Amino acid sequence: MKKYNKITLLLLLLVLGMQGVKAQDVGFSQFYANPLYLNPAFAGSKVAPRISLTYRAQWPGLVSAFTTVSGSYDQYIPDLHGGIGAIIISDRQGDHGILGTTSLGAMYSFRFKIHEDIFVNLALQASIVNTNLSWDLNNLRFGDQIDANNGFVNQTSATAPDQTSIFYPDFAAGGMVYGPAWYVGVAAHHLNQPSQGFYSEDPVPIKFSANAGGLINISEERRRQSSLGLGQPVISPNFIYQYQGGFHYFNYGLYLDWMPFLVGVWYRNGIENSDAFIFMVGVQQDHFKIGYSYDATVSQLANSTAGSHEITIGILLPAPEQKHKIKAIRCPSF
Repeated sequence: MKKYNKITLLLLLLVLGMQGVKAQDVGFSQFYANPLYLNPAFAGSKVAPRISLTYRAQWPGLVSAFTTVSGSYDQYIPDLHGGIGAIIISDRQGDHGILGTTSLGAMYSFRFKIHEDIFVNLALQASIVNTNLSWDLNNLRFGDQIDANNGFVNQTSATAPDQTSIFYPDFAAGGMVYGPAWYVGVAAHHLNQPSQGFYSEDPVPIKFSANAGGLINISEERRRQSSLGLGQPVISPNFIYQYQGGFHYFNYGLYLDWMPFLVGVWYRNGIENSDAFIFMVGVQQDHFKIGYSYDATVSQLANSTAGSHEITIGILLPAPEQKHKIKAIRCPSF
């Protein structure tokens, strides 16, 4: 009996937790390895053409795990006085990925100078989103199936919706202010609050984001490389805040960039609860980089989730010749 009670409690926590975050966006841990997702104003921020790929497996120890894949491309276009970018994201949730969301977005970020070494990027993004539901009662779970002692054993009265695949437009905007070794940004996603409901109107709440950080050179060495072949060590403190649907997320991070290696640690929490510690390591050489991060869950589900895993790959292609040199935003690679 105690065993069934524990199972039921865990299932109830999962159901309640999923209900609480059902309208929340995917959260990546390597924020700057997927910059266009964090803020569309990052489009063209590296000047050279950039390709970013991300794979994330969140809570693989749970039945209702999240699997997300994203890919993006951006570059600076001198004739447009700004950067262009495109991003595609595919997210699967639940047993056998029964709930899937795929979005394809394009963005433009206009760049201008407000001081000798201070620049501003202002961006707009438009996306088309598809959400689909694989209706299979063998994999779906509903509240009326729960028995207090035995878990999900009852038959459900739920019926399939008229449509199991819906499309809708989605819009976002963002801005960045940055100098030689610091940056501050804000962004708002889902400005039109599109509906993603299968049975009734279910608007996606607007997501507000703010990020800030800097780079501190901790070495007195003026050479680009040490005798060991390592670059100058740089510490980069960072802070990211996000709000969506009544939920607040605070992310505090610190990177140590010692070319070609980069390590970092982040802590993520809400107002009333802790979520996870994030540990990451990356290698970057010339125009290629690869990173891995692990989220160590510290919430009530710490013993059940098996954490979260994220792998990123970045490729920075050679920049085309320019009449005037354009400065890139100096921010962490991951």
